[in-house]
This record gives sequence, structure tokens and C-alpha cells, in this order.
Amino acid sequence: MKNQYQVHGDHIDVQLPYNCNPGDGALIGSMFGICANGGLSGADDVLVVAGVYVLTKRNAEAWSVGDDLYWDNTNRYVTTTATSNTLIGVAVVAAANPSATGVVRLNGAFT
Repeated sequence: MKNQYQVHGDHIDVQLPYNCNPGDGALIGSMFGICANGGLSGADDVLVVAGVYVLTKRNAEAWSVGDDLYWDNTNRYVTTTATSNTLIGVAVVAAANPSATGVVRLNGAFT
């Protein structure tokens, strides 16, 4: 086979773009995922790019199931605001306004 299989693709080895705790979201270029172990900016970590996660959201907005969701890399939370943000997934559970977290299905590998 000319194109050889590398990895499954749902866990990617990266250097962290900023300080992250385990379970925090992180954006590297246009690739978004969840920090598996966390660490300081520049540290090696594993970015989980597929699955469903409870993530910090913009408190003052409501989500409906199926809403497109975006990562605000300045405030480091998920929002329904597309402008200047990166599409990362969809809401799989409705979220109230106000609420601090929401359930997100990532648009990463194999989702």
C-alpha cells in the first residue's frame, strides 16, 4: 500500500499552545481538542479531538440541540458566536441562559 496508516487520529501528540489543565479545550491552528494531561505552554501533551465533552461555555447564551458551536480562543470558552471564532462541534444537550457549561460533540477525527 502506497499510503501507510499512521494512527487512529482521535488522540494527537502536540505541544500546548498555552497553559492547560486536564480537560481544558485547546486550539492549535484550526485543530481543536481536549488536553488529556495538561501542562504549561509548550509542554508535550495529547489532544483528544473526537468525542462528547462537558466544556465551559459563554454563560449568557442558550444552546439548542444541534447548534453549531465555536471556540473563543481569547476567552477560552465555547459559544454560538461564529465571528472571529473557530467551529469545533455541535451542542448535543440544550443549555440554559445562564449556565457555565454545555455538552459538545467535537467535529474532530471520526465524529
